[in-house]
Amino acid sequence: MKKDRQLVNIQGFGVDSFTFDEALDYAVNNCGQIVTINPEMIDAAHKNSDFSNIISNAELVVPDGIGVEIGLKLLGHNVKRIPGIELGKALVEKFSEQNKTVAFVGAKPEIVGKAIENLKSEFPALNVVYSHDGYFEDDEEIIETLSSAQPDLVLVALGSPKQEIFINKLKQKLQKSVMIGLGGSFDVWSGVVTRAPKIYQKLGLEWLYRTVKEPQRFKRIFPTLPLFVFKVLRERLFNK
Repeated sequence: MKKDRQLVNIQGFGVDSFTFDEALDYAVNNCGQIVTINPEMIDAAHKNSDFSNIISNAELVVPDGIGVEIGLKLLGHNVKRIPGIELGKALVEKFSEQNKTVAFVGAKPEIVGKAIENLKSEFPALNVVYSHDGYFEDDEEIIETLSSAQPDLVLVALGSPKQEIFINKLKQKLQKSVMIGLGGSFDVWSGVVTRAPKIYQKLGLEWLYRTVKEPQRFKRIFPTLPLFVFKVLRERLFNK
């Protein structure tokens, strides 16, 4: 049975309180933009009103970052993290099973191509009607081509906030499609990047594993993550 949205608030943004299965069911049965929110995105949105409006007007907002899960718990909301990469793959599986069409936009040409190849091996019914790498100058040209293809599901891996801005433009043309921003997911699906071991994923420490493997990520995560937790604690204090 499909549930209606029940939002919980964190740092001025509504986040859906669905379980993974509920979020997947809602996404499959409703068109629009899915935002996989994390602390870096919330920080960026506080500095950019256009990006803030995009998040606020998304049709589904899931807590992708472990920082958001921790923040919600501090505010009294028992909402579990929903990794975007896992939701994206589950959507590919569902849309393939239902003989619906899929489009991929983002990453390097060889990455997106290999990601599609691997996904087709896993889901033979996957029907890809359009794909393009993330190295393009003209959004409108890509959007027009996607508009002609009319995919049921669009996976966009351009990094945030670029992917959210792109999807926000695209949804004006594809009003019956499901669209989700997936960051570096194509790199993982292609096999070029390996996800953290299961134990890291289970403990919500995938970010730590990736930071150790890619030290350049340190500046992006710190001080954003500890500052985010501090702001949430302050939000909890003043909302009492």
